[in-house]
Amino acid sequence: MNGSSERNEERVFTVIISNVSVRDAGVYWCGAETRDTNLTFISLTTKIQLIVITKVGVSRVSGYSGGGLMIKCEHPQYKTKPKYICKESDGCSERKNPGVQDEWMENGDVSLYDDTRAGVLMVFFRELKAADAGTYRCGVNVSHYTERFTELQLNVKHNATFVTKSAHLGEEINITCQIPEEHEVHFCKVDDNHICQNISSSKVTQMNGSSERNEERVFTVIISNVSVRDAGVYWCGAETRDTNLTFISLTTKIQLNIIVALLVRHEGESAEIICPYDSINKSKSKSLCKGKCSTRDRNTLNETVREEKETKTDRLTLNDDVTASVFTGTITGLTAEDAGKYWCAVTLKRDFSYLYTHLIVIMNEELNLTKYEGDDVSIQCKHQDEDQKRFCKAHEASMCVKDGVSLETIRDDRFSFSDEASTGVFTVNITDLREEDSGIYWCGAHVITKVNLEVKKMFLTESSSLGFV
Repeated sequence: MNGSSERNEERVFTVIISNVSVRDAGVYWCGAETRDTNLTFISLTTKIQLIVITKVGVSRVSGYSGGGLMIKCEHPQYKTKPKYICKESDGCSERKNPGVQDEWMENGDVSLYDDTRAGVLMVFFRELKAADAGTYRCGVNVSHYTERFTELQLNVKHNATFVTKSAHLGEEINITCQIPEEHEVHFCKVDDNHICQNISSSKVTQMNGSSERNEERVFTVIISNVSVRDAGVYWCGAETRDTNLTFISLTTKIQLNIIVALLVRHEGESAEIICPYDSINKSKSKSLCKGKCSTRDRNTLNETVREEKETKTDRLTLNDDVTASVFTGTITGLTAEDAGKYWCAVTLKRDFSYLYTHLIVIMNEELNLTKYEGDDVSIQCKHQDEDQKRFCKAHEASMCVKDGVSLETIRDDRFSFSDEASTGVFTVNITDLREEDSGIYWCGAHVITKVNLEVKKMFLTESSSLGFV
């Protein structure tokens, strides 16, 4: 304890505490002692709060831009103490903490869970960005004046992988991912709180891994008997364990869409779009959406329906049967504009729309063509930008719309097509027509036109003049 005189009125003294430990943490005061004849009084003028922070280790953590990252900071000896994470470059001025314990809470782009049973702070970066890279403290407030933390050095790598899968109800679906060879596999599904919860082995039929190269291996998750509960967003990634933490880097995002039975109706008829849903969502509001429903330009068709209520707007009626866990959208007086892809949406904290069907509308107006052998013919068919173009020969449209194929797969050099996307039309060209080309064709995409093609045979008359029948 050293003192030095700076001016006549006051002097400065310095207290040096060497080899600081947690015992030194707390509140200190310094002041002046004055002695009088019958008493002594001490006036404490300066309060010093000494917080002792202990770094218990350093861990290197890596994730992928656009992917998720789960970090589990372990403090088993301080289970009920409040925990936090902060970034060193900000001087740890903004400490993210759940605010409550044993409950997921959102804090900006991060979700946090303070697990008092395990003494673990779970930090979930829902969508990593390059700006998230840097040095962090993942710590615990042991007391008012003592803290312990693990230093995290976060590296954000190149972009995560995004995959879309579709399956019909009752089918089996295979999901394949690659992870580094030395890491443990992690497979999870995003819940309504945007948290990716680990999938237990009881929910999947099989999870197999195979070594392909020294650097990484492939594993496959097989989900059998797909149901509406299986729709949603999944992630697979690698789990890494360190001394004081575990981190899970989610590298591949899989959106699993469920396909409901295809609907084929004629112009002017009615169509019922049937949307099954998980019974746990019976009290949630539901709606139908047409087209690009995951984008900002989504086309929600009507007001939502909730619990046994019916809503009706113009030609669309929506009804919710909570007993059967099905809501139905009925469209009357079908037109070409009604054809397309429809999504069934259940509104939780966000619209959950991974269930869809296709509505095919067959136009009443038919195209009748009569040609002769050796002629060429061009047939124009309607489509929208993202439609699967169909052209096939069948007596009934139902035989064609499910299995109709694009013309690239037709193994006949006489068939070709051109696509004028800006006009919403593609053209089928058939050269050197033959009599066996006669028949009923269906062309289009969601809007289907019936084409009756008759190819007449040529023959030579007895007088050697050219004639037709």
